[in-house]
Amino acid sequence: MSKGLVALCLLGLPALCHAKNNCPWINEATTGGLLGGTAVNEFTDATAGQSAVCKFTYDGPGVTRTLVVTVEVAAAPKERLAVVARTCGSDAVPLQAIGNEAQVCTADIKKAGSGERVVGRVRDQVFTITLSSTMKNDSLLTRDELRSRIYTAAEQVAGNLF
Repeated sequence: MSKGLVALCLLGLPALCHAKNNCPWINEATTGGLLGGTAVNEFTDATAGQSAVCKFTYDGPGVTRTLVVTVEVAAAPKERLAVVARTCGSDAVPLQAIGNEAQVCTADIKKAGSGERVVGRVRDQVFTITLSSTMKNDSLLTRDELRSRIYTAAEQVAGNLF
């Protein structure tokens, strides 16, 4: 085997062995664990007036699970968070040790599934995280598991926003 081929294999192999990470706040490997399988990531960078969005999707037999993270830089972050937090309605519960003023609530899932949402901020960055399943009685994402897993996602996202 030529030295060039050996060098190519050694230099190229690490690139094949790490998880793709287009999302600055959470990666596909972590999200795959939260969603119960390999997650595909779509990242849309922020533009004027639009939040940056990371959408992770797991498609399994009879179920699609998603984790969506949005982050926006706000000139008045407390006021913007108040507006975003209205999506939670009256069932919002404060989350301790997650950014500033973070709350968790039931996500309004239009299909028959279930979901949880976290809204919060870190300095001037307002974030929203939604974890959902299209399966109404998803055995992996039960109500307790949804809360536990979205808390883990919120820890990752808020930590990376600091």
